[in-house]
Amino acid sequence: MSWSPASSIDCDIHPSVPNLAALRPYMEEHWRAVVETRGMDDLNSISYPAGSPLSARADWRPGTGKPAATLEQVRAQCLDAFGSGTAILNCLYGVQLLFSEDMAAGYARAVNDWIAREWLDREPRLRASIVVPVQSVEFAVDEIERCAADPRFVQVLLLAGGDHPLGKRLYWPIYAAAARHGLAVGIHAGSNYHNPPTAVGWPSYYTEDYVAQAQAFQTQLTSLICEGVFSKYPDLKVVLLESGWTWLPAHLWRLTKYWRGLRAEIPWVDRSPVEIVRTNVRLSLTPTDAPPSTDALLRILDHMGSDELLLFSTDYPHAQFEGQDPWPAGLPDTLRRKIGVDNPRATYARLLEPVA
Repeated sequence: MSWSPASSIDCDIHPSVPNLAALRPYMEEHWRAVVETRGMDDLNSISYPAGSPLSARADWRPGTGKPAATLEQVRAQCLDAFGSGTAILNCLYGVQLLFSEDMAAGYARAVNDWIAREWLDREPRLRASIVVPVQSVEFAVDEIERCAADPRFVQVLLLAGGDHPLGKRLYWPIYAAAARHGLAVGIHAGSNYHNPPTAVGWPSYYTEDYVAQAQAFQTQLTSLICEGVFSKYPDLKVVLLESGWTWLPAHLWRLTKYWRGLRAEIPWVDRSPVEIVRTNVRLSLTPTDAPPSTDALLRILDHMGSDELLLFSTDYPHAQFEGQDPWPAGLPDTLRRKIGVDNPRATYARLLEPVA
C-alpha cells in the first residue's frame, strides 16, 4: 500500500494550557475557590527557559502568550503544515508537581475535560492522552475509568521522572485499568522534580537535565521488564515518548546479558528483554538522536531488530528539526508507512474505534 504524509499519525504533540484561568470553568467549585483564594495563576512542569528551543521553536511562538495554546495555532503550524491525518495530544502541565493528592486529582480532571471540550470536540483529527494524578494510584485509576468512556482518549500519560520506578507493583492498578480499556501507556520525558534527574544528584545546567532523560527512560524500561509488568499484562503497549531511541540496541544487549545470568532472581520474566520490547514497547521517532548520515541511521534501525518499534511524531512545538519536514532524510517510503501509519494503528487500538 502506498504512503503519503496525509495518512500519518503524529503520536506526540503538546497543547499548552494558557493559564489556570482557562481551566477554571472545568474545575469543581472547591478548586475554583482554592485557585482564587491562593492567587494561583499557572502551573508549569517544563523546567527549561520559556525562550529556549526545547520549549518551542522560534517560528511557532505567538506574539503574546504560550505556543500551541490555541487550536488555531496547532491547526496551522502542525496539523495542516505537516498534513497528518491524526495527532495525539500529550498535555504536559504541572499536575505531577503537586504534593496534594486531592489537588492533583482536581487539576487532572480539569485538564482532561478542557482537552475534550476545547480540542477534541472542535477538531476531528485529534486524539488525546489521559493526564492522571500519579500522586494517588487510586485517584489515577478513577480518572482512567472516567475518561475511558470517551473513545477519543487513546493513552494514559505518565512522566519518565517520578517518585518510584514505574515497574513497581504500586502502579500496577494503572496498567490493569489501561489494559482493561484498550489504552496504551505513554511515558513522556519530564519529571515531577521531587528527585534529581540523574542517579548521582542534581546537575547544574538544562543541557545535563535533558540529556539525562535518556537515563530515566532506560531505568523505567528496565523496571517495567524486571518487575514483571508485561508478564502480568501481556497485551499492554507502553510507548516511550520524546525518549530518543538510538540508545535502545546497546541497552537491550546489556539488559539481556545480565538477565541471562540473573534470571533465577526474576523467574516471571520468561522471555528475553529483546522479545518483550518487540511485542510490548514502542518509541516515538522524534527526537531522532542519530548521526546525520543516512547509512548510519539505517544501521541503527537494523540493530533495533524490528521495523515495528518506532512511531511517527513531531514533538510540536518543541524544536527537534528545522523546516517543514519532520522525517529523517533517507527513509524509504515503505519504512515511512510502517512508522507513520501501520505501527501507530497497531499500538493504539482505540484509533480504529468509531467516534460518535
